[in-house]
Amino acid sequence: MSPSEIAACLAYAVSVGLAARNSVHTWWIGIIGSALYGWVFWSVQLYADVTLQLFFIATSITGWIHWLKGHHGDVLPIRRTRSGHFLMLLACAVLVAGGYGFLLHTFTNAWAPWLDSLILTFSVLAQFMLMGRRIENWYVWLAVNTLAVPLYAARGLNLTAGLYLVFWFNAWHGLYQWRKAIRAQ
Repeated sequence: MSPSEIAACLAYAVSVGLAARNSVHTWWIGIIGSALYGWVFWSVQLYADVTLQLFFIATSITGWIHWLKGHHGDVLPIRRTRSGHFLMLLACAVLVAGGYGFLLHTFTNAWAPWLDSLILTFSVLAQFMLMGRRIENWYVWLAVNTLAVPLYAARGLNLTAGLYLVFWFNAWHGLYQWRKAIRAQ
């Protein structure tokens, strides 16, 4: 357990907890966590996760602005995605993961390129859905966390694996909170 992993874990824990509570502060704290985790994942050859951290930094800036301004200056409401559209997005994420996994497997010394790529693409999908305040983001985060816990534990990132286990429970909490909020809208 490195100091970088500890700091990244703390920043991520706070950021994800704030997302479940629908707080705009999730975004700037997430940027700090992403930068730290980029370094951690590079050190254990999880290159798709490094790519993911760069994506998280960019989208956190966008999400921060989007949540503050919403549509026409109003706060963006929590919304639902049509089931057919959601299934199509999941299928696309799996296809892209296969392609990226192939590239990592062929051209790098990546450890678990296929699983790492699936975590990347599902995380990208969940992040976009979170940015758009789509309630289904929590289902995708549940899948991401289910895949990430054993991967990170296998790479010796036990604190990170434990954090993602907490994130799994947090995703259930976020889903519960957002369901309540969407009914109240």
